[in-house]
Amino acid sequence: MLADKTIVLGVTGSIAAYKAADIASKLTQAGARVEVVMTDSATKFVAPLTLRSITGRPVVTDMFELASEFSIEHIALAEAADIVAIAPATASVIAKLAAGIADDMLTCVVLATKAPVIVAPAMNVNMFENSITQYNLAKLKARGFTIVDPAYGRLASGKIGLGRLADIDQIIGTIQQILGRKGDLAGKRLVVTAGGTQEPIDPARHIGNRSSGKMGYALAEAARDRGAEVKLITAPTTLPEPIGMEVVHIETAAQMKEAVARAVAQADVLIMAAAVADYQPKSPAKAKIKKEAPSLTLELIRTPDILTEVKGDFLKVGFAAESEDLVANARQKLEKKQLDLIVANDITDADSGFGVDTNKVTLIDRDGKVESLPLLTKREVADKILDKVAELLKG
Repeated sequence: MLADKTIVLGVTGSIAAYKAADIASKLTQAGARVEVVMTDSATKFVAPLTLRSITGRPVVTDMFELASEFSIEHIALAEAADIVAIAPATASVIAKLAAGIADDMLTCVVLATKAPVIVAPAMNVNMFENSITQYNLAKLKARGFTIVDPAYGRLASGKIGLGRLADIDQIIGTIQQILGRKGDLAGKRLVVTAGGTQEPIDPARHIGNRSSGKMGYALAEAARDRGAEVKLITAPTTLPEPIGMEVVHIETAAQMKEAVARAVAQADVLIMAAAVADYQPKSPAKAKIKKEAPSLTLELIRTPDILTEVKGDFLKVGFAAESEDLVANARQKLEKKQLDLIVANDITDADSGFGVDTNKVTLIDRDGKVESLPLLTKREVADKILDKVAELLKG
């Protein structure tokens, strides 16, 4: 999504200016062309040479720099930008933009561009909560700017409160979401499930599996970046919550079934990437079971078969984690559950499946077409799956 995109990164005179180097680095590594524009006060916090070394591009700090490269520089940058992100944004720059004042390169670029603009404030809590700052932010929102609200925490002044620059992954996720608005899944509603359900034995223990949730989260983020409206229904994981989508947290298979049934009412696609437990204790203990007897017998009953039971006019995509007869077992599951697409992976491969960042999968569609993919990152696998989903939606 970021590859070959031109991102103008505005850096202003906040103590958080040093974090712009990390933002620039991650965007550059993702294949974006990052054009950094710094206010004069920003250069007092971080050297332009740092950002130039990271991006491999000249850093603009003056209205009339690099005249040999740009005929009218602020216009050229404004027209080249696919998106403008100001991170961090100070109260003074926010005020100038709200008032339509262009007296430095950054404000000139913002007022001259037709690209989307993201503003990530970072400042003292009293400055952020001041009614004037809030009024200016409201004006920017009304004009179509996207505001990435600051985080709560310890500030440079020693105070605790709102004002820390938002998490870098949240800023980059917002950039990806906005750039994906015209993607091939724009206007489509996708429901994605993730993680392994946990079926309680007692208040302290559960039956679970080795699912990390990484594949489901990769699918949800990839769908968001292609313009889809995403609802992620997730069992417990250690992964950070993705931005730009509705996230529903559940624990058990029964809770997931209920959440999926509600979510698919208006969905175009359901992707069941979650590893739903096949069995659950028939009678979970209300109190913690004490370690007294030399053995313990649990009576297990089947959990709901969500993919089979859920009904509606939407594409159904399932997963098959198999340890033998991969294609045959996956085909059988596709037919039994009346799926449009199934994603099969061999869990005996140490580089594929649970807990790792890569997957080697085989895609089988409703027409019987089989496509075996090489070992890829889970994000790459997610895009391959969504390529197929987009194709099926057109069909």
